[in-house]
Amino acid sequence: MDLSWLLVFALLLLALTLALGWWWAARRWSRASRARVRRALDGEQDAESLLADLGYRVLDRQVRALGWMEIDGESVEFEVRADLLVEVAGDGPALPRGSRLVAEVKTGARATDPAHPATRRQLLEYQRIFQPDGLLLVDVEAGQVVEVAFPG
Repeated sequence: MDLSWLLVFALLLLALTLALGWWWAARRWSRASRARVRRALDGEQDAESLLADLGYRVLDRQVRALGWMEIDGESVEFEVRADLLVEVAGDGPALPRGSRLVAEVKTGARATDPAHPATRRQLLEYQRIFQPDGLLLVDVEAGQVVEVAFPG
């Protein structure tokens, strides 16, 4: 009895199963990715309202700046993107009117903690590259804005 047709059928079935599994996983990841992006955009809009209520005016969104570093003596350029560039518009905040700050919008328990290593490093990078008058960490879910400074 010739079983080669059975082997071909089994291989085709395996290929079809793998293709369907890949397709399903890609759709699921894509849906989750879109939901994450939507949540981030909604969070940034909520952050803008919160900042306005506290006396800040949004000057720009998704602000880009270039930084440089040296790797083995060779200069390498990189880009940094901050969520918001804001200005003190009223008399409420501690900084004088017209001061410019970088505001980073975060959600979740750990990312909203300025001492969390990834968040702290990100804020330090903003301080170094943008050289703003101050830094704000916006916790949209809690409705809180924290001013962060790195003395010296």
